[in-house]
Amino acid sequence: MSVSSSPRSEQRVLWLLAAVQFTHLLDFMIVMPLGPELMRRLGISAAQFGALVSAYTLASAGMGLLGGLWLDRFDRKRTLLGLYAGFVVATLLCGVSDSYLGLLMARCVAGACAGLMSAGVQAIIGDVIPAERRGRAIGTVMASYGLCAVAGVPLGLWLASQWGWRSPFFVIGALGSVLWLALLFALPPVPPHPSGRPDVRGGSALGRGWTPALALGWVLTFCVVFSGFLLIPYLSPFMVGNLGLRLSDLSWVYLAGGAATLLSSRWMGRMADRFGPARVLASLLVGTLGPHLLFTHLSAAPLPGVAGVFVLFMVLTSGRAIPTLALVASRVPPALRGRYMAINMAASDGASGFGAWVGGLLLTVAPDGALVGFGRVGWIAAGVSGCALGVLWLFDRRAATSSAVPA
Repeated sequence: MSVSSSPRSEQRVLWLLAAVQFTHLLDFMIVMPLGPELMRRLGISAAQFGALVSAYTLASAGMGLLGGLWLDRFDRKRTLLGLYAGFVVATLLCGVSDSYLGLLMARCVAGACAGLMSAGVQAIIGDVIPAERRGRAIGTVMASYGLCAVAGVPLGLWLASQWGWRSPFFVIGALGSVLWLALLFALPPVPPHPSGRPDVRGGSALGRGWTPALALGWVLTFCVVFSGFLLIPYLSPFMVGNLGLRLSDLSWVYLAGGAATLLSSRWMGRMADRFGPARVLASLLVGTLGPHLLFTHLSAAPLPGVAGVFVLFMVLTSGRAIPTLALVASRVPPALRGRYMAINMAASDGASGFGAWVGGLLLTVAPDGALVGFGRVGWIAAGVSGCALGVLWLFDRRAATSSAVPA
């Protein structure tokens, strides 16, 4: 199914969806570089900070599983507008929270809305963009990750340094309010696929076209994301506590990493279209082993050296999401796409939340603020990436390609 055959209409939809993902990713990402400040201000441990990161993603995962039951039954635009409104309100609540518990609860609400919101974004891409251009389309939307790191995170850190840690949430909420109006007037209706209205109630099957091998796509997504989020939430505390960087230096480090990610995202998408997402993902899984082990075993170093390793880490790690999404979306029948991608998003969010939580349990904070055990976590992340290679091989062989009829 395609909303419009016009390339200009496709681009307008993609940029709107990229803006939605930008605010969602910024709301999620801004907490991680604020880790040292939040741990100091709220008096929390590394494990408690990990729980704060996990709350967002685990709530998102839970709602993603529920959304898999009904996401294909309604117009995708109306669903996206409702979820995005809840996300904006919850983000503003994060800014007014006056305790760790209050902030934790607000993050849960924001994450619950964001999980289904992202699944809706992915389903719209699958419905609007033909399969032969889907890798580039996903790359365009995923470029919002790089833009977050280029502009959003450094600006958020600057706002936090000037007006306190609450100010980034107020700015994200205001930006989201404006974007909600843009979605209301500029996003065309995206009705569900005609066969997406389930005629089978109850049972564990998603519907016609479902094969058990498709579940390997969720396992693959979980492994890819879990290995990254064992490390990602703790990069900024590690750089400050172990590598000797100042909090103000983090803006430059994230700026460099985000700029490189922004430039590489669309290229990754083109490579997935040209060589196939499975082959590109396999190359990235192997390619991230070096940066994961290198970064987690760094000692104190000058800012340019740390930034260089960080850039390599972020480009390869974030780039894995593009072929992963392109691969799993290409194997799903259109009638199942919304529900399947909702559960896939739940797997992604559950993996990031579980990874952040496990990483926090494996780390301790020394009296001088250094993280102890980060090298060991790096080896675990490398091992999980190796497992992801095995799952990728199985999924690529066993998933039913005949069910991947373009929308």
